[in-house]
Amino acid sequence: MAFPKTTFLKQTDIKPEWFVIDAKDLIVGRVATQIATVLMGKHKAGYTPHIDSGDYVIVLNADKVRFGGRRLAHDKHPNFTNKMANKKYWWVTGWPSGLRNIPAIRLWERKPEQIVYLAVKRMLPKTALGRHMLEKLKLYSGDTHPHQAQQPKDFPVNLLPAGYGE
Repeated sequence: MAFPKTTFLKQTDIKPEWFVIDAKDLIVGRVATQIATVLMGKHKAGYTPHIDSGDYVIVLNADKVRFGGRRLAHDKHPNFTNKMANKKYWWVTGWPSGLRNIPAIRLWERKPEQIVYLAVKRMLPKTALGRHMLEKLKLYSGDTHPHQAQQPKDFPVNLLPAGYGE
């Protein structure tokens, strides 16, 4: 009885591509799952879990993402919602009593790209391979980026979040 063979990619077989996505008015979690999928390489037919087979992703307007929920009035952020008001980012410093947090609106005021960065980071593997995948994520606040030489393509249509471009 013959069984089908599983093919595993080698690092030399992989040729990463560059994709660009405009994150303006997209919900953070929905766009982060799609970005993480491309960074890991799960959108390819030859996905191999122990090899970094993913592609590079350039995110434009990372400061204009939004959270889900009911919109609230805010003097600086046009997409301020009740979920953004309640969201807190937690981390541990490693020292006794070192549990720290920062509200999402304050993080947006200080480092707006960090919201997308943390959402994608927490969806990737927590290993050295995951850290290597995260290096392929390029975040920018404006509409321009310095990666024109890589000739980035538009983000794959089948991976775009629901409602993108409407």
